[in-house]
Amino acid sequence: MLNIFARASVSRVTDPIGAWLLARGLTPNAVTVVGTIGAVASALWFIPRGQLFLGCALVTFFVLLDLIDGAMARAQGPTRFGAVLDATCDRIADGALFAALTWYAFDTGDRWTAAAGFICLVASQVISYVKARADASGLSADGGLAERAERFIVALIGAGVQGLGVPYLMAISLWLLAAMTVVTVLQRIFAVAKSAREAA
Repeated sequence: MLNIFARASVSRVTDPIGAWLLARGLTPNAVTVVGTIGAVASALWFIPRGQLFLGCALVTFFVLLDLIDGAMARAQGPTRFGAVLDATCDRIADGALFAALTWYAFDTGDRWTAAAGFICLVASQVISYVKARADASGLSADGGLAERAERFIVALIGAGVQGLGVPYLMAISLWLLAAMTVVTVLQRIFAVAKSAREAA
């Protein structure tokens, strides 16, 4: 949803930054890898230790690099390898965040919140897989209630604000997100079915 409404506004900010970085010799692939390593390390080091706000703030910073590498790719000209690398790194960062949140919940004895985190972890991967498999088959599976941007916003705000002392917010956000991601999986499957009927 945010991809539809916010893309043009975000691009006006990120495109000049991407062009500036390209002019200084950086490549989109390098920014992708650095952002992924930073997001994974921040999530898996700080969040399970209970440093929720710091961990979520750092993950947010590194995930925002994904916007920059996209701007750099548009300016330079996208490559097929770059697209695959970017998608792969996105899945790794997604998995690390939800694994870290689930780990923290289990470690604190909150098994219900851990269950929500596990649902988010699995469903977020399935959302991306359905689209990738549909694209490979020449079908469409775009859109949905909780795409990557929405998933990160809900998870990071919920866990990060709980790290500032607001109780239960992480549990609320993860259960909300669990429902949203399951709905999104169904939306994408229905979209593929519709696309297949139209292509027949």
